Parts: sequence; structure tokens; C-alpha cells
Amino acid sequence: MQVLHSLPKFDHPEIIVGTETSDDAGVFRLRPDLAIVNTVDFFTPIVDDPYVFGQVAATNALSDVYAMGAEPTTALNIVCFPRGKMDIQVLGEILKGGGEKVREAGAVVIGGHSIIDEEIKYGMAITGVVHPDRVIRNVGIKDGDALILTKPLGTGIITTALKKGKAPQESIEKAVSSMITLNKTASIIMRNYPVHACSDITGYGLLGHALEMTSGGDITLILESAKLPLINATSDLAEAGYLTGGSKRNREYLNGKMAVDPSIHKGLVEAALDPQTSGGLLIALPEKDAGKLVKELRANGVESASTIGYAVSPQKVRVRLV
Repeated sequence: MQVLHSLPKFDHPEIIVGTETSDDAGVFRLRPDLAIVNTVDFFTPIVDDPYVFGQVAATNALSDVYAMGAEPTTALNIVCFPRGKMDIQVLGEILKGGGEKVREAGAVVIGGHSIIDEEIKYGMAITGVVHPDRVIRNVGIKDGDALILTKPLGTGIITTALKKGKAPQESIEKAVSSMITLNKTASIIMRNYPVHACSDITGYGLLGHALEMTSGGDITLILESAKLPLINATSDLAEAGYLTGGSKRNREYLNGKMAVDPSIHKGLVEAALDPQTSGGLLIALPEKDAGKLVKELRANGVESASTIGYAVSPQKVRVRLV
């Protein structure tokens, strides 16, 4: 982020969303009724099964497009793979898993690029389309808005415990199920509501992405810890110390910008800081519409959808966990 701030900005009259507000994707207007959405994401394996890893990585990359209220259209594979140290079929399974998620999204894989590397890395560059007037950004929250989260938290904590052989099987299964579930349904449904802002929860965790969403106005977001949906055993594993390095970096990033009620259990605080892979959408909209949206999301299979907080006039900090 510090490096990006030092780079010269690209100015163009057709840029709708650039890098200024750390939005989920870039948006460029092609004509008055059509804009393209561009995003890219890749990372090292977080699960042992290569096919599942491919699914997770593709779902994660597609999520940025859904957060913008757009439809994914094309995907390019990004691959780093070691030479002579691993069966090439492992790569085949990764690509198969990723391709199947792109197909489920209604998009197509049209190519990609690979390099030799000591460590496996995989992801995708995704292009989507949206009407320029219907782009949903991560900024624009208004005082009084309700905040809805569509997936449970805890994937970073669970996968860290998995590497140590300490994650319960049920928790692993629920984490994987969450990470390979497209945000497609949630995105399509939210577009029928007066959504003011949306972001998908990934590396900065719930609290970090909530902070980013406050950058567009004078507001403070109140997140209610008791209402946070969690994957089974997340809090207990967090209290046992199964935390990612990203969690520490998120805490440092939020230093002086968030306040945490001292009565909240450590496990819940860590869940709110936990970097998520292929996390849910955090949606801000008028409070009067929140209950109806949650009900419709749950009725259509987004079972963890929950109202987890609200926006208020600015306080000393931008984000509060209460």
C-alpha cells in the first residue's frame, strides 16, 4: 500500500473506479451503457487437495467482481509451479478446480500464464461487466445504514489450525464449503436493494475491510461481536493461538483507528481480525431494508447472512467492535 501511494496516478475520463479507495476491482467505462471490471488474485495453497485449492483460488478471485455488483465474463489463469519436484497432474487438478468454478459463475477461461517457481501459487485475473450507473463501490455508507455479512468468519484461523493438525474435521469441512461457495447469489440479490456500499472480506479481515469502507465519508462503523457468524471452533482455536501472520499485520494496520470493548473475548476479536480467503460480502444499506435482504438471502441458500452492525456519525475512531 505504501508503494502504491508513491506511484503516479493514471488519469482517464473513463475510469470509474481506480486505486484511490482500495476498492475491490477497477472499473473502466467502454460506452455509456457498458463498463468492464478488472481484478486479479493469487496465493499459495491453503488446503492439501489440489482440486479444492483450485476451487478456492478461483472463487476468491471471482468474488471481487461480485462485490462490485458485476457479472464475471472471462478468466485468465496465473500459475507458479516447481519443475521436476511434483507430479504435473497436481497442476492439472488445480486448473480443473479453478475452471469448474469459473464455469459455475457463467464465465469462461480464455488463457493464462505460468512460470517455474519453487512454491506453488495459483489464482486468476477476472474481467466482468456492469452498467456504469450500477457499479457498487466499497465507499458510500451513510449514517444509519445497517451492515450485513453473508459468510461466516474464521477461514484463516481454521486453515492455520489445519496445518498444525489441530482443526476439527467439521470445522475444516465448513471452512472449505464456505471458501468454495461463490458470492454470486448474494451479489445478484443485493442488486435489487438500495445498497450504498459493498466489499468482500479477504486479507484485511472484517475490521480492516470495514475501515476501508469508511474512507468515503464521515462515519464510524459499529460491529456487534455477539452477532458475528463464525465457523465452528473458530473462537476456541483463536484463543489457543492458531493465528496467521496476517492477523498481526491487520492489528498493526488498525492501530489507533479502531476501538475494541475490553469485555469481548479474545477469540471473537481475533475472528474479526482474521484474514479471510474467499470471504463473504459486507453490505451497507438503509436499516429499513436490512431485514428483508437478510430474509431473502437466507431463503436462497445464503444461510449465514446476518446483520452485524450499523453506521453512526463520526466518533474518535472509524471502527468499533462492541
